[in-house]
Amino acid sequence: MRLVETRLFEGPNVYRLEPVVKLEVAVGRRRTWYGQRDPGRHALVHLGAAVPTRDWPDPVAATAAWIRRLRADHGEGRGGLAVHRSSDPGHWMVTFPWVGAERALTLTEAAMALAERDVSPSRTARLTGAQDRLLARMTERIEEARATPPEWIRDEDRRLPVVSISGTNGKSTVTRLITHVLLRAGRHVGTTTSDGVLVDERMIEPGDWTGSGGAHQVLARRDIDVAVLETARGGIVLRGVGYESNDASVLTNVSSDHLDLQGIHTLPELAEVKSTICRITKPDGWVVLNADDPLVAAVSRRVKARIALFTLEGDGSDVVRRHRDRGGRAYFVRHGVIVEADGARETRIVEVVAVPVTIGGLARHNVANALAAAGGARGLGATIEQVRDGLTDFAPSAERSPGRLNLYRLGAKVVIVDFAHNEAGVEAVLEVAEGIAGGAAGRAAPITAIIGTAGDRPDDTLRGIGRVAAKHAQRVAIKQTLKYLRGRTAESVVGELMVGIVAGGGSAADVPVYESETEALQAELNGAAGAGAHGGRGDAARVLVLLCHEDRDGVFALLARLGARPVDVSSELTELVPRLQGRPRSA
Repeated sequence: MRLVETRLFEGPNVYRLEPVVKLEVAVGRRRTWYGQRDPGRHALVHLGAAVPTRDWPDPVAATAAWIRRLRADHGEGRGGLAVHRSSDPGHWMVTFPWVGAERALTLTEAAMALAERDVSPSRTARLTGAQDRLLARMTERIEEARATPPEWIRDEDRRLPVVSISGTNGKSTVTRLITHVLLRAGRHVGTTTSDGVLVDERMIEPGDWTGSGGAHQVLARRDIDVAVLETARGGIVLRGVGYESNDASVLTNVSSDHLDLQGIHTLPELAEVKSTICRITKPDGWVVLNADDPLVAAVSRRVKARIALFTLEGDGSDVVRRHRDRGGRAYFVRHGVIVEADGARETRIVEVVAVPVTIGGLARHNVANALAAAGGARGLGATIEQVRDGLTDFAPSAERSPGRLNLYRLGAKVVIVDFAHNEAGVEAVLEVAEGIAGGAAGRAAPITAIIGTAGDRPDDTLRGIGRVAAKHAQRVAIKQTLKYLRGRTAESVVGELMVGIVAGGGSAADVPVYESETEALQAELNGAAGAGAHGGRGDAARVLVLLCHEDRDGVFALLARLGARPVDVSSELTELVPRLQGRPRSA
């Protein structure tokens, strides 16, 4: 038996909706996970499911027995211990609730040491002298350990209503949209995002605050009356959610991203982790789920709150139809209008073309985000009129939604700056680029995609990004993200992206590689392809997409120096998207 890690969760997590210790051990020979990202039912691993005692390996059973005994002896409780499987071969998790951080960790370490030395956990067992001395040393260490309580915010200590948003893509946009709806409705809003902590849309603490630390910052404030919390996978798997429950939650979607980290390898496992925010939603609250994503829709079976579904399939969604037949709430688009339905009763909210983030309906992923945001805001008590006002007033600008479909004009060129960092995100932004590049008479202008992402993505994700880019763009360039290699070499990241580009129909010889985002943008705007640089085709791109992760401020500053101006989608939509000319607003 080998120790993999011991981790303290300070709040709700995939194993339990309370603070627990997770002891992860490996039993048997070392093996690496290999399997399908979306496995069949026979191969599914439910991370939170407790494994029956009869199936525990002997070393795990002995360790668990010692944990039970030491917890009882030292004030760490008696019940709640469980054993879980991982999809990593031979990996087992022992979890149990804890009261004092240092004491719980020390007794976990002691339990492993005693089990490894075959010391019997039975109180009537006769121990050798060496075993007795080991037990005495461990007992002394546990007694000397401090007992700092968990930092999670209990319901009795929380004064603010909370909506939590998670998912693979769209959670930042949904978070910003809900914030704007509530702010326009007269509320004072504290928000956490991957960009920072905001109060009434003012940045007060830059950085990625999508974990428990950000939640604690916002929920402790006295100058706000509602909290809108983006809650990412990383925070959940590293420390747990920072509070006991929420009043509403939104789960946007689950697709390949951040896999092979912290033992999460498959899409169902990722969905199980992200659904933690839904499982802690109060019974009288609302859980807003994507009906078009089977993994997300299935979360409805595991929550106690009321369910609202959203769909891009309109009346064609069987899942939504059955939900409405039972009197359930849903959000969808009919004849170009966002609609809220409660059972058979329907209320029109707003025309899709009037919602700037949708780019006239061209950005289908943002249509979905608007539906999700409507559900989340309504779950916190916003009226239909307030939702309409907030959605129509929110523009995808660098100030209000930095790095999320920010559009610029530079002469005849359109530049799209977006944070997309996985296959689904890249596909979504390039579909928008295709819509902008498509002429009114069927003529399509060339698209250049500048791609690249962090090094902690698995090979199949990096290849997928390259493949998607080559499928949609006439020219692909790679910008390196050297600050975020995270254990990989730069050559490895570039190599996997190149493999994907070739698989998507591109030629590696035609793909330039730049050291930074600003260098890549400058070169491509200066006509690198038209000049024949790197063997690129000579067509000048009308639409240039930059996946921006490392130096967003530098990219925005460069665009300003070059004279690029932000696009006002509300007033420039038909000019931006020629094929929308002459289309009725309600289409």
